[in-house]
Amino acid sequence: QVQLVESGGGLVQAGGSLRLSCAASGSIFRINDMAWYRQTPGMRRELVADIARSGITNYSDSVKGRFTISRDDAKNTLYLQMNSLKPEDPAVYYCYLVVLHHDWDPGTMVWGRGAQVTVSS
Repeated sequence: QVQLVESGGGLVQAGGSLRLSCAASGSIFRINDMAWYRQTPGMRRELVADIARSGITNYSDSVKGRFTISRDDAKNTLYLQMNSLKPEDPAVYYCYLVVLHHDWDPGTMVWGRGAQVTVSS
């Protein structure tokens, strides 16, 4: 079993910054892809950014240049630094990991419970 603990969400004024963290614990041999998604009521979950184990990153156009995804594999932790937050950024942000329990494991997708981000104008 793998547990994910997300932190760092909250209320911030437009133009401000927040940093989300997602710490994984449990039966972990290795974590491959990691990502942040977000979802607003009535909308489907959308990819915000992802990061491969190699460090290669990918961002949605809506956050490119403002958000930075990073990972610390020694701590099994994923981060999302969000700067210049806009009124369209509020959502529940979910972390997503592909966890391997052993070397030949194809990987298990694991989702965090979500962290609420609210931006006041």
